[in-house]
Amino acid sequence: MPPTNWFGRNWKWVVPVGCLLPVLFLGGCALAIFFFAMGVLKQTDAYKTALARAQANPAVIEAIGSPISQTGIVSGKSKVNGATGEANLSIPTLYVEAKKSADIWYFQTMQMKVEKTGERIDLNQLPLPAKRPSPAHP
Repeated sequence: MPPTNWFGRNWKWVVPVGCLLPVLFLGGCALAIFFFAMGVLKQTDAYKTALARAQANPAVIEAIGSPISQTGIVSGKSKVNGATGEANLSIPTLYVEAKKSADIWYFQTMQMKVEKTGERIDLNQLPLPAKRPSPAHP
């Protein structure tokens, strides 16, 4: 029997590894692109404003506690062209639709969904200040 070459002796592990490496490489590239895009969405003014409003809203703090931090996957799109733009974001339990005009963001929708109760808190409405006792008239 003639001596076999290197591939003839090692084909049983070379073929699976040779097929698996491109799949792992492509999967790694897809994950890198995904996390890069998610990071870009987290840097938008619409995202930052919505999260800041949620963190400062007394109804949200009462419903889900404090501190409020963003966990999970941010999805949606944000397109800004200078002083104009548009954003549609889904931050876990926080939904945002906004348009930017003359360098100012206008939020059509900014709602926090409380998972436990299903209640939706509208973050576009300013919370009412606590009633202060009126000063006594002499």
